[in-house]
Amino acid sequence: MNLPRGLIQIWAAAIKNWIITKRNVFSLFEILFWPVVGFFSVGLLTHFLKLNADMVGFILVGVISMSVIQVCQIDVAYVFLYDLWSKSLKHTFIAPVHPFQLILGAWLIGILRSFVVFLLLSLLSTLAFGFDVLRPGLGPLLLFLLGLFFISALIGISVCILVLLFGYKAEVAAWSITSLMALICGIYYPISILPSPLLQIARAIPLTYFLEYLRSFYGFSGDGKLLGWGFGQIGVYLAIEAILFKMVLRRARRTGVFIKLSE
Repeated sequence: MNLPRGLIQIWAAAIKNWIITKRNVFSLFEILFWPVVGFFSVGLLTHFLKLNADMVGFILVGVISMSVIQVCQIDVAYVFLYDLWSKSLKHTFIAPVHPFQLILGAWLIGILRSFVVFLLLSLLSTLAFGFDVLRPGLGPLLLFLLGLFFISALIGISVCILVLLFGYKAEVAAWSITSLMALICGIYYPISILPSPLLQIARAIPLTYFLEYLRSFYGFSGDGKLLGWGFGQIGVYLAIEAILFKMVLRRARRTGVFIKLSE
């Protein structure tokens, strides 16, 4: 593949998603309204329960993380969902651009939007609840965010795979996967309280390690090895998803899925 041409195609995919985002008023709700409402709902609950500063930090780290992931992954999922809803999926695959380039372009816009969410919620957490997001330092924070962005890509690609397999029935996955992760990965509580099967599942999800890593700077147990486990799992899962995505694409072309989902 010609590298400059490939970069141009990725950039074109990013511009496409940016234009769609600007024209969609509901995208403002995704980066401003819902994250802020969810943040204050949980934050005010911590005040009502009179939790100490460490416990408030434990919970706010989880809330901010899930907001970042949800906003970023939905941009990746929209790569196919927008075309599915507009019945134009076949036109996307006629265009001289690889699906992975579409995903990468959308992911870049997702990173931009979710970073805005992170900055907004970090500012609100300091002003409203006295939570110092910058305590870990710039380096650990950037590594933490990088992990969240890759996790978002994993979720978004999973949604794209499910759309090609199950069509309209799979669109609910764009919102339900993150909810399931919130239940298992210790967003509001340590995973140590989970029963045995769920505990093993939590250890197989990268988000668990990134949450423990950042919380280690706020007085909770954790060490540098957590990043290794988190990024290691991300690498394995991305490789698996890349293989599955190629297989699903071949199946979709062979069975005429693109035509069926565009009628």
